[in-house]
Amino acid sequence: MAKTKRKLVSGLTLELVGKWFLLTVFRKSGIMVFMPKRTDIKKIAIIGAGPIIIGQACEFDYSGTQACKALREEGYEVVLINSNPATIMTDPLQFGTVGADRTYIEPITPEYVVAVLRKERPDALLPTLGGQTALNTALKVADTGILEELGIEMIGADREVIRRAEDRELFRETMRNAGIDLPKSELARNRDEAQIALESVGLPCVIRPAFTLGGTGGGIAYNKEEFERIVSGGLAASMVNEVLIEECLVGWKELEMEMMRDRNDNIVVVCGIENFDPMGVHTGDSITVAPILTMTDKEYQQMRDDSLKIVRAIGIETGGCNIQFAQCPKTGRLVVIELNPRVSRSSALASKATGFPIAKIACKVAVGYTLDEIRNDITQTTSACFEPTVDYTVIKIPRFAFEKFPEGNETLSVQMKSVGEAMGIGRTFKEALLKTIRSMENRRFGLFSVDDQPIPLEELYRRVTIPTRDRLFQVAMALKLGGSVDTLYRLTGIDPWFLEQIAELVQAEVELENRRLDELTKEDLLRLKRLGFSDRRLAEILNTTEKAVRAERIDYGIVAARKMVDTCGGEFVAVTPYYYTTYGEEDEPMLS
Repeated sequence: MAKTKRKLVSGLTLELVGKWFLLTVFRKSGIMVFMPKRTDIKKIAIIGAGPIIIGQACEFDYSGTQACKALREEGYEVVLINSNPATIMTDPLQFGTVGADRTYIEPITPEYVVAVLRKERPDALLPTLGGQTALNTALKVADTGILEELGIEMIGADREVIRRAEDRELFRETMRNAGIDLPKSELARNRDEAQIALESVGLPCVIRPAFTLGGTGGGIAYNKEEFERIVSGGLAASMVNEVLIEECLVGWKELEMEMMRDRNDNIVVVCGIENFDPMGVHTGDSITVAPILTMTDKEYQQMRDDSLKIVRAIGIETGGCNIQFAQCPKTGRLVVIELNPRVSRSSALASKATGFPIAKIACKVAVGYTLDEIRNDITQTTSACFEPTVDYTVIKIPRFAFEKFPEGNETLSVQMKSVGEAMGIGRTFKEALLKTIRSMENRRFGLFSVDDQPIPLEELYRRVTIPTRDRLFQVAMALKLGGSVDTLYRLTGIDPWFLEQIAELVQAEVELENRRLDELTKEDLLRLKRLGFSDRRLAEILNTTEKAVRAERIDYGIVAARKMVDTCGGEFVAVTPYYYTTYGEEDEPMLS
């Protein structure tokens, strides 16, 4: 690599290393190295996510919009290729400030992308903001040789990084070389190889196609008939006709880590997320919780250390990624499942949960900034190298539309079926859970509804063994009828801590039954509001009106307090935070 160094003034040098200018300051306390944004790049092409489909929806419009805005703020010319005009990122610039300089509403296929690249001649291609569609298309475009022909650089994640992450065999080899534990698995590229792999792995097993999104084409096989059917579908769904036959980890905890890395090897854990449902349910269809609440500190630190090793082993240098783990609840064994070398579905959730704009920061580091050079927009004093700290709980609940697919199978598995999600923020798990349930807008204002039909406990025990969209409410009903946490843990695999939290909410409702509003003391009402109960749900339980509950609450002086989402747990002053509400605490200062 060519190097040119020039001394500017005493203690200050400017060095050209390849494409990068390194400004070095020598001082008594040490050496400071600054890497400003790249100036050899003027025009950047972004590949969008295309049509909204199950597994790849508006969260990638959110990411793409951030990308267009961030790059244009830095003075880059942005060319967007996205076949979906019903997005914010494709809005013309005259209607706002978040679009691209030029937008091509064309099919996201290698042929059309190549045509756009030939016409626009960008300096760089950014494929990590448009989900799996953009990633797969970028690989196919790179394979045509057009990038080398036109001198276009793939930034954010290059071809080799994408292949190491997405190719199941390369990923396994990379993880083993890095000393990271993996589930027992075998690779297959046809049916005959799949049968040989099955003899080694055994049933039940998980079939994971390579280069797919949302678990498309995959599934859990419990018998040979299911195995043959899922393998056939997986081979057809895979861009490279490749599936991984993996030992079944159903019942293990599923966990995620959102990571960010720059060229100076600064790595930030943006957010840890855990699934309410155990392995066997796609993370997009599971209730998810941030931060991670059920791991010991030692277990979490092991997962954090493994995440750092994985990011370095895969070779992600300038951008974000999402790593999925599984942990055996009995032995504590931790294994890595997969890595997405791009902004993922969970990235939008993690961004909103922490205040850390993952897509924006990913774009900044892709064009040369280091994390310590990027200012935290919320505090405006700390940098993006500062890992977010949260003093609240965030919960996501998926939304399904099975009524539109009457012949569809409503059992949740490793292939994603949800069409949306709602998020709630609360001081505790219980408060956040009830907030999120209300946000689903399905006429349910708590764990129970006035429309619930009586179901015998033994029937509920049978139903909760099958993951469905109603399992949370079936678990609550079982607890109300006298079901035990131990039994429900054995039947569902849901962590006992989560079940105990639900049991406490159920008990609070049971204690309210057959009581009147005027019998509740201020302490009673404050406790219920801090648990997360809405006025509407309290009115249903107490057989009164929402207006009456609200009036009683206000008479007692029980009003919502506003707390900040500031990325730093109140350690630094926040200049542009956003807020969530809770009860029983003082307002944090509102900034205008």
